[in-house]
Amino acid sequence: MLVYGQSNQSKVVVVKLHEEIAPSASRLISKTLDMATRESADLVIIDMDTYGGLLVDADSIRKNIMDHSSDVYVFINKNAGSAGALISIACDKIYMAPGATIGSATVVNGEGEVVPDKYQSYMRSIMRATAESHGKDTAIENGDTSYHFRRDPRIAEAMVDDRIAIPGIIDSARIVAFTTSEAIKNGYCEGEIESIEAILALENKTDYERISVHKSSMDKLIGFLAKPALQGALMMIIFWGIFFEIRSPGIGFPLAAAVLAALMYFAPLYLDGLAANWEILLFIVGIILIGFEVFVIPGFGVAGITGILLTVGSLILSMVRNVDFDFSNSSEFELTQALMVVLVALIGFVVGAVIFGKGMTSSPLFKRLILTTTLKNAKAGPSLTSTTSESLIEREGLAHTDIRPIGKARIDGIIIDVKSMAAFIPEGAQIRVVAKELGYWVVEQI
Repeated sequence: MLVYGQSNQSKVVVVKLHEEIAPSASRLISKTLDMATRESADLVIIDMDTYGGLLVDADSIRKNIMDHSSDVYVFINKNAGSAGALISIACDKIYMAPGATIGSATVVNGEGEVVPDKYQSYMRSIMRATAESHGKDTAIENGDTSYHFRRDPRIAEAMVDDRIAIPGIIDSARIVAFTTSEAIKNGYCEGEIESIEAILALENKTDYERISVHKSSMDKLIGFLAKPALQGALMMIIFWGIFFEIRSPGIGFPLAAAVLAALMYFAPLYLDGLAANWEILLFIVGIILIGFEVFVIPGFGVAGITGILLTVGSLILSMVRNVDFDFSNSSEFELTQALMVVLVALIGFVVGAVIFGKGMTSSPLFKRLILTTTLKNAKAGPSLTSTTSESLIEREGLAHTDIRPIGKARIDGIIIDVKSMAAFIPEGAQIRVVAKELGYWVVEQI
């Protein structure tokens, strides 16, 4: 309900978290908590329905909730699975709807397979630490004082590890996942509630202003672009665009596609606070070095290798949290995920280049990467050693291959590397040499 004009009116900030736990979810909760701070809200309620998501973002949300100054409650509308369970345990109070569930927090990869125990161990530790953070209750029975955790850390760990057995609660070989009634019985739920309004009534908040936080259109777009699968696809477009632009120099579609993909890749990461300015600069410098190596410097050496390392390295680092090379806030899981996304993109690029890059071996880049001459075909033949550069200018011949704008031409029985000034020149067309530029004879069709 909304009641205005009263000084003692409380403020309640409500947000729906009905999605996969990913960077967009982390940004939404951060936005919500910032709103609560600005409005001096007394309470934040997260309306949750999620099967889980990325551990990195779940941990980020967990930390933000635990550091927030006012109370944060969660209303589990239907599901709080995996990463959702971790976030719920971080909240000050947990309320669940009839038929809701919480638990099953084992860490899995993108294919749903259980990852190695070092990741499970990390998840167990943060689940246990989060449960312990709510402190202990004091009980006095027959004059004796005893203490027990409000939320049993062993149960939190058992949500991750099926080897943990808790007498009377769970046998080994099973992961803990509580129904609403089970969660209430074992201290992981304050009560079964039908709605957020019922929670507020139970908490004696009858005079309040409800402030709802929603995703903006930009938030939705950024969340879509920040999905790891799409990030991998954008990387492949970047690699393909650069490759095909090198094959056919000139400002055209491949370069435009690569630039657009790079903007779509870095923009959400930058806005999420992941990609820093220096990481984007590394990417730009890497691309410049690759272009300089291919078109200016003969051979393939330090500049080209450095460019490739900077480009790939910047794509990896932009997905990993760091502040001025301080990676203490990032996890091994986050770095592994970044490496996997880049690796899959590189494999996709190679496969795509082989399938779609017909004529790849005739590209300038490929020639710089491998030695194409063998002793068997290195017999004496026509040579330009006695011919000055100026003597070929204005000479005429035939296009030995298609010139797009790079290709080969035959002049007086000698095959030379050429490029056209603009237009495509088909194989067999008559050409004239007009200049020499960066190792290529520049020709025009006549």
